[in-house]
Amino acid sequence: MASHTHSARDLLDRHAEALQLFTDRVHAVRDDQWSVSTPCTEWSVRDLVAHLTSEQLWVPMLLTEGRTVDEVGDAFDGDVLGDDPVTVWDRAAAEAREAFAAPGALKRTVSLSYGDSAADAYCAQMVSDAVVHSWDLSRAIGSDERLPEELVEFTRREVGPYVKGLSQTGLFAPPVKAEKGADPQTELLALLGRQI
Repeated sequence: MASHTHSARDLLDRHAEALQLFTDRVHAVRDDQWSVSTPCTEWSVRDLVAHLTSEQLWVPMLLTEGRTVDEVGDAFDGDVLGDDPVTVWDRAAAEAREAFAAPGALKRTVSLSYGDSAADAYCAQMVSDAVVHSWDLSRAIGSDERLPEELVEFTRREVGPYVKGLSQTGLFAPPVKAEKGADPQTELLALLGRQI
């Protein structure tokens, strides 16, 4: 996977930036926007934030505690946001970031739904996920849709090798064609099935 070309420091920096990007968007959601639809078919803003929050909640379990997917089970299924979505997201993001940044954490192996994975590859996937969903959330709430260039480039390198299989997961629409001469962000979003 492409993630192994990153130094640990670089990967952790991108991870922190991607989480901050999504955090900024979560903090920008107005009270009347949680039920608004997003570019992710069938997901409201709340569903999208709940999805990413749940992904963060898994990190300490898998990485720090070394649990398997089966051991965690359905602990984070459904809506994990409760009455205070922003606070729940902030806490989950901080704990995930701490887990990845712990000494030696990126050298571990984690048990994911599709089998064992290197922790640095898992981290790189989490970066890509946060980047793309930051755009989804921005579009849904009418926030700034520009993504930082370094994060766009990182995500393109990360998803490039396996992008063809993503639409089969059901989580991504099939790639769409970007216009000739499109900027890197537009190309990335098109790869991931986003209609701009």
